Amino acid sequence: MQALPIFFNIAHRRCVVIGGGDVALRKVNMLLKAQGDVMIYAPELHADLQSLLEDEKIRFVAASFHPVQLEGACLVIAATDDHAVNKIISEAAKAVNIPVNVVDAPELCTFTMGSIIDRSPVVIAVSSEGNAPVLARYIRTRIETMLPATYGRIAAIAGEFRDAVKAKFATTEARRIFWEGVLQGPVVERVLAGQEQAAREMLADLIEDADADRKQGEVYLVGGGPGDPDLLTFRALRLMQQCDVCVYDKLVSPEVMALVRRDAEMIYVGKARDQHTMPQEEINELLARLALEGKRVLRLKGGDPFIFGRGGEEIETLMQHGVPFQVVPGITAANGVSSYAGIPLTHRDYAQACLFITGHLRDGTVDLDWEAMARPKQTVVIYMGLVGLKQICEQLITQGVTATMPAAVVQQGTTQHQRVVTATLADLAEKVQAAELKPPSLIIVGEVVKLRETLNWFTPSSESAN
Repeated sequence: MQALPIFFNIAHRRCVVIGGGDVALRKVNMLLKAQGDVMIYAPELHADLQSLLEDEKIRFVAASFHPVQLEGACLVIAATDDHAVNKIISEAAKAVNIPVNVVDAPELCTFTMGSIIDRSPVVIAVSSEGNAPVLARYIRTRIETMLPATYGRIAAIAGEFRDAVKAKFATTEARRIFWEGVLQGPVVERVLAGQEQAAREMLADLIEDADADRKQGEVYLVGGGPGDPDLLTFRALRLMQQCDVCVYDKLVSPEVMALVRRDAEMIYVGKARDQHTMPQEEINELLARLALEGKRVLRLKGGDPFIFGRGGEEIETLMQHGVPFQVVPGITAANGVSSYAGIPLTHRDYAQACLFITGHLRDGTVDLDWEAMARPKQTVVIYMGLVGLKQICEQLITQGVTATMPAAVVQQGTTQHQRVVTATLADLAEKVQAAELKPPSLIIVGEVVKLRETLNWFTPSSESAN
């Protein structure tokens, strides 16, 4: 992010616009919506600007630009059709520390005006930092279709009750939890249906009946998927946005973490080989303790919490303590990573079964059900097996799997850093070592791997190794 998004109160303040054409008209209309006191300097005015002048909505002086025109301005917009003049205006405004916007010249701006979704008093601005204004407008139109016009009325009614809620609930956290409950309940439905008075009465009753001292904690056990945030479920995203505490793992991607509520407390409990930030038993008790303190706890795991995620163990502890919880499945690494690598896990010509295995080393060796893994016509997906990759390949060959069996290792699958190495069981470990692949990586063994050559569709920003 190169620009800080802010909302600037310009009501009844002097806003200077240099230029009187159709470009200036668009900016003037936006300034007037925000109740700015608009002063235009230009040789002549666009017809619609002339109408605004006649209606006494703007002021106008017929003149070319001079720096004295900037005196007392809270902001300046340069909207002439002369780039050289616009540059002079920009330099003059910067010299006296007045925010300046130069239309279609982001390099000359100290602020830009995004595409606006106006549901006053709710206002949303979308910016591309001047790089793609058409894209920003496209995103605006998508959001416009999602937000009914009555959302502004919801905000206005909530504003009427702010003082009452503040008097009822002593802490910011308690007020936030109350409002989140209101916004997910029938009060909003009343407003959307045009029954605003009924909504006010219902909200007043909720405030009156609320138990300000009640603390009801809960744990959300949420699968964060294999890395790409677009693979999150709607439910996962909603709970991520309303948690008080986030307890997260090493395998949760930074892009997914960026979607967690920004002011939530973050607790890292990730595990790497021989490096456990917190033993699993302590994690279990931590979740219960936080919930019993009245907090809404997001337990965010990479992939799916019930596939090698130890979610079952955590739930057992929560049940022992009587803590309410929800479980939100996520796309497990096997599904997501194989799809993004162009490797179907099943195929009627190559694999009628799929086996998920965890490949952790124990005492320096990999102790797995080799006989089951060596069965024909199946795909074997091995989680956390990179360290023992050489032993895994050797054991499979010993069990009768052909040394030419196709296999792949996918590093950071579904993300823009995805890398894929394909080989045979005989030379996979050597190729992976040469490519210097690191965890998190997934191993896929089976005839389906040969399909990657034709089904590979995902092109990450980093180069793939093949």
